[in-house]
Amino acid sequence: MKSYEVNFDGLVGPTHNYGGLSYGNVASQSNSQQSSNPKEAALQGLAKMKALMDMGFQQGVLAPQERPDVAALRRLGFAGSDAQVIQQAAKEAMPLLVASCSASSMWVANAATVSPSADTADGRVHFTAANLNCKYHRSIEHPTTSRVLGAMFANQHHFAHHAALPAVAQFGDEGAANHTRFCRAYGEAGVEFFVFGRSAFDTRYPAPQKYPARQTLEASQAVARLHGLREEGVVYAQQNPSVIDQGVFHNDVIAVGNGEVLFYHEDAFLETDKMLAELSSKLAKVGGKFQSVCVPRSAVTVDDAVRSYLFNSQLLSRPDGSMLLIVPEECRSNERVWQYLQGLTGAGGVIREVKVFDLKQSMQNGGGPACLRLRVALNETELAAVNPGVIMTAPLYDSLTQWVERHYRDRMTENDLADPQLLLECRAALDELTQILKLGAVYPFQIN
Repeated sequence: MKSYEVNFDGLVGPTHNYGGLSYGNVASQSNSQQSSNPKEAALQGLAKMKALMDMGFQQGVLAPQERPDVAALRRLGFAGSDAQVIQQAAKEAMPLLVASCSASSMWVANAATVSPSADTADGRVHFTAANLNCKYHRSIEHPTTSRVLGAMFANQHHFAHHAALPAVAQFGDEGAANHTRFCRAYGEAGVEFFVFGRSAFDTRYPAPQKYPARQTLEASQAVARLHGLREEGVVYAQQNPSVIDQGVFHNDVIAVGNGEVLFYHEDAFLETDKMLAELSSKLAKVGGKFQSVCVPRSAVTVDDAVRSYLFNSQLLSRPDGSMLLIVPEECRSNERVWQYLQGLTGAGGVIREVKVFDLKQSMQNGGGPACLRLRVALNETELAAVNPGVIMTAPLYDSLTQWVERHYRDRMTENDLADPQLLLECRAALDELTQILKLGAVYPFQIN
């Protein structure tokens, strides 16, 4: 049976703005308060989806959240009509309004952790929505995320969904941004790789001093248990605390894996040799041959990696066994990074080609190509069971492009977030989107 890795990209929402909400994310904070362009952001993301589809990769789309989140503001004590809630928040607590308007759900690498059926005890694809409790603006996402994923992967014979972990610091879970999977083929048993920043209960593990470690070991272990993963099919590794303090807030900012290959920075992990040996040994037991590609700090510094998002790239398998690296334009703009990539593809290794995409709107807010996609490995039977409305096709791309052109503003500042009309625009757009994607009622305004 054929198997595929399907990339479900997050569709950028109508309230895309530069709120600077993500402490520890250098790009997010450095571009705070700048004017954004939601329409351009959504079209840039759609262009990447269409390009990958045209290259022969399986591509899907994941819907954004309803924003501003008026219900969240009501839980914080703001009252009255929807318009009054927004106006009161803007007057009394603008940072809370900005947080309730965040379009951060576009980075669906944080939506959930996904384990393919070949790895799980019950032979189903398992999804656990990430609680994202380190940041308020992201912690309010998982209820809608769960409903959207449930509407996309509704067949209970093939798909299992788990609620987010308890929303406390000890179980901080950031989803697939700290998880990858190694395998010989997508439909075969593999090794799931969980990267954590700290342990909540075991003081033997070090922790960063400047920025928060968003993923805990305990959260990763809980997800592995929920998904019914075998001990011999799991490897846990700790992210280097010093790189977290340099702006590497998720593992996907310093490493990316696909198939049998891990592409990582020399300073990405603690006890790297031990971790590589465990990955190699466990993958060999299921018929795979692990390969690692280490980028030395002498060629690319951690600062270069953070500014260019070299590792926040998509590593994709070609039919001939070689791999393609999808990188943001910022990689070409960084002389050292681009020089390294030219040497990498010319060396005759497994990574043979680099393709560059303009994702400036997303990049300025702190998310690159890898942030924008949730990877789901599916066999052909499971793929046929996915809601077909969310699988990218040329007609769907045209429909979504026209939808963006109709509904999105081309400029967004903090002052615009205080406009009650923005909520009405967002709801009208999302109501139409659920019809385009055949999702049914997934948003609070459609349910209540």
